[in-house]
Amino acid sequence: MLRLQTPLPDTYSSATPEDLASRIERAKATLGSRVVILGHHYQREEVMRWADHRGDSFGLSRLAADNHEAEYVVFCGVHFMAESADILTADHQQVLLPDLNAGCSMADMADIDSVEEAWEAVAQVTDIDRVVPITYMNSSAALKAFVGRHGGAVCTSSNARAVITWALSRGDKLLFFPDQHLGRNTGYQLGYTDADMKVWNPRLELGGLDERQVKESTFLLWKGHCSVHQRFKVEHVEAARREQPGVQVVVHPECAHDVVALADQVGSTDYIIKAVDAAPPGTSLAIGTEIHLVQRLAAEHPDKTVFSLDPLICPCSTMFRIDDAHLAWVLEGLVDGEVRNRITVDADTAQWARVALERMLEIV
Repeated sequence: MLRLQTPLPDTYSSATPEDLASRIERAKATLGSRVVILGHHYQREEVMRWADHRGDSFGLSRLAADNHEAEYVVFCGVHFMAESADILTADHQQVLLPDLNAGCSMADMADIDSVEEAWEAVAQVTDIDRVVPITYMNSSAALKAFVGRHGGAVCTSSNARAVITWALSRGDKLLFFPDQHLGRNTGYQLGYTDADMKVWNPRLELGGLDERQVKESTFLLWKGHCSVHQRFKVEHVEAARREQPGVQVVVHPECAHDVVALADQVGSTDYIIKAVDAAPPGTSLAIGTEIHLVQRLAAEHPDKTVFSLDPLICPCSTMFRIDDAHLAWVLEGLVDGEVRNRITVDADTAQWARVALERMLEIV
């Protein structure tokens, strides 16, 4: 998805970290309770230090919705997160994203036109009333609205099992997007096999499948993935076990199934944080998720050896776009009475996306 972020003025782009920190601190103090800053776990440290709340995408959106005092919600994350916050917050609140180029490569792998085309194609070969669409939280507001209109729900990495179980009590088949790995790993948890799952490639006619495959499969998994979590490989797990005897391997369910199958623990970002917190002193933990979170966990637990499962280290390149310069620019704009980079979702999309989100909350 194309988003255009204008270049920052030189006063921000050439400022020193110390100058930016002073300006952010001053702007934040001036704005007081009128602004709340949300920091996703994958943010870089010079941004995260200013966050009033830390969390995953949906947890932060809920925090924003529960904060009725703040006029402005500055979401240090990516575009779909800011959209969710706009959907869930009150009419008097405005959501800002410091850098419009902070998107999500996975979310961009499924757009509304491709999903609607897939839905129509599936309807040509099977009873569409028995198909339930499920979208991962890492998706645009338009896709959340699509599943809301068509009887589906949103899921997160922590509640995917409950949401998929609910969906299969209402239909015979799922169209799951945009992350194939979360869908596959959850399907395996529920006792399904490869024979029950097929990958839907939106670039090919009928997703690259034949009619029989579409009719007989239970899971139609969109061909999408996380650019960070797909980097973790079986050889990384094997190397960690060889080099650190007794190591605990903890990975995110967006990783490929062969990696998940070898891991000691699998769970969402919050799950990974709690797993490290709960580990006894002296434990070695190889973590399969974004590097900024891994480094933060290592710094917060000096009595444990916490390291990235991938030694080459791969930050989330889109999440990484948010920096202290953009945060200062947005906050100083508010001080001057200028709202910069506001994220808005139109009323109809917001209504149906909220339906999908509320269904999820009713399920879990």
